Amino acid sequence: MATRTAPFSGFEFLIAWRYLRARRAEGGVSVMTWISLIGIMLGVAALIITLAVRAGFRAEFVDTILGSNAHVTVYSAPMEVAPDTDIFSSLMPDYEARAARLLKVPGVTRAAPLIRGQVMATMNDRSNVAEVYGISYENLMTIPRVAHSDQIEGDIDSFGQGIAMGSELARELGVAAGDTVKLISPNGVKTPFGVSPRVNAYTVVYIFTAGRWDIDRTRIYMPFAEAQSFFNREGGADEIEVMVKDPEHVDDLTPDLIAAGGAGTMLWSWRDASGSFLRALTMEDNVMFVILSVLVLIATMNITSGLIMLVKNKGRDIGILRTMGLTEGSVMRVFFLCGAFTGTIGTALGVGLGVLFALNISHVMDAVNWISGGGAWDPSIRGIYELPAKLIPWDVAKAVGLALGLSFVVTIFPARRAARLNPVEALRYE
Repeated sequence: MATRTAPFSGFEFLIAWRYLRARRAEGGVSVMTWISLIGIMLGVAALIITLAVRAGFRAEFVDTILGSNAHVTVYSAPMEVAPDTDIFSSLMPDYEARAARLLKVPGVTRAAPLIRGQVMATMNDRSNVAEVYGISYENLMTIPRVAHSDQIEGDIDSFGQGIAMGSELARELGVAAGDTVKLISPNGVKTPFGVSPRVNAYTVVYIFTAGRWDIDRTRIYMPFAEAQSFFNREGGADEIEVMVKDPEHVDDLTPDLIAAGGAGTMLWSWRDASGSFLRALTMEDNVMFVILSVLVLIATMNITSGLIMLVKNKGRDIGILRTMGLTEGSVMRVFFLCGAFTGTIGTALGVGLGVLFALNISHVMDAVNWISGGGAWDPSIRGIYELPAKLIPWDVAKAVGLALGLSFVVTIFPARRAARLNPVEALRYE
């Protein structure tokens, strides 16, 4: 009668490890083991790299939004300028009082009145459309991606004597710090013959890089009082830019912000502006995880093929072990361990390769750019200037859990087949 042994005893690990190291005569088993191991390694690495790049892209995209744009924009619904007229305006004449009330809302860190308008910026024979933000120097200094940009030119402390401009816009116009540009607004001076465009010349005292191509290519900051005069907004503001402590939960502040803003107040948060894009990113993340999970499953199926070949080649050994008293459970665990070894080693190598790749993504992209001759990453299409990667422990854990889970599951069938092998049939022709 077979003697029962403790599950996963030391001898079971020893037998499984020896079976994986097939002799030259059983080279097919060894080849299948290596194919399985390499397949799992590449599948896990691809999954980790993809998740890290997707997480990095999302984090960088959100950071550039929150670092250079309002978390919430407060503005007024259009109202009649005078009774019985068809002239409407959304200008805020009480912007200072509104900003003060908004600043008292718990969780609000800044409330900055703004003037916004579009202009044609020109220098020499170059021109481009630009969006002007009229803002005070004190409030400009609280915009992280502008006031504390990694790539700057000029002196932001001279903002009162000129304007600040995005680096891509400056490049397209051929502007350097200290140069003078002309800004042309179609809504200029009202004359008996109609409205004539307003043309003013300004010195560019500061050039910034916010990290978003669309911002750096179009944005100009102008002193608040000068913007009021240039866009005919004397005595008012177009909107109030609100920053909060926790942008991820900005919607929770909506009732308080509307109450502080007063009658006719309307809100437009960063989630309203970019929510659909972020939801699309989330959907793509889930789809990519499913697709790459299928690739990992295909790689783990090679373990099944290898184990079936191993069981066939080791039929005689299984018969001998069974006649020596090894139970069906022990035989099953031996071949389960064979597949588990392959899955575990492949997963460990895949984690190492994926983490190494993600940590050096910038060098990888430099190599891709060198091979392709440049232009592998186009910021005008993707919005940000480089491909980022962010390793999140939960993402790595999901990849590891998926690979190990699939590796263990696919070994059950061939292991059960080995355990049920009749020792008499296995030794009949020996």
